[in-house]
Amino acid sequence: MAESPITPQSESSASLMDNLLGLLRIRVKRGVNLAVRDVRTSDPYVVVKMGRQKLKTRVIKKDVNPEWNEDLTLSVTDPSNPIKLTVYDHDTFSKDDKMGDAEFDIRPYIEALKMNLEEIPNGTIISRVHPCRSNCLAEESTIYFKEGKVVQDLCLRLRNVECGEVEIELHWIDLPGCKGL
Repeated sequence: MAESPITPQSESSASLMDNLLGLLRIRVKRGVNLAVRDVRTSDPYVVVKMGRQKLKTRVIKKDVNPEWNEDLTLSVTDPSNPIKLTVYDHDTFSKDDKMGDAEFDIRPYIEALKMNLEEIPNGTIISRVHPCRSNCLAEESTIYFKEGKVVQDLCLRLRNVECGEVEIELHWIDLPGCKGL
């Protein structure tokens, strides 16, 4: 009995590519004034979730102002799904402590990506997103053109905690064979 050239696995990967808009690279730059969860400091790491995808940074030992400068890449099929960022304190002998969370919306960034921006100078600000009650921005977020790409800088104020912010940067990656924007 000959097997069909199309196996269920290749069918599901084909449907994933049909729905995939592209990849969102989130550069987790740094934490600022994060909460103390150990005696005098914390061992923070960041978890980023979108739908069923979950990625995390490395743990930075004994630092409430950590510099991660780490890239986490998510597959985007629905830009209306919010992205949730949670900071934890790594503990060796007990459950990791939560150090706050934030959500952000990538729709303004996606809208900027859809604009025809081929002939604009490096550093041009395309759009601004202002902090409000419905977002976790600590300050105005800018979407700008940098080295031929659309980039967004965000400074997120952590919720459900006494203090702390996380700075991130968004980059878009187009994939050949995917649906695209």
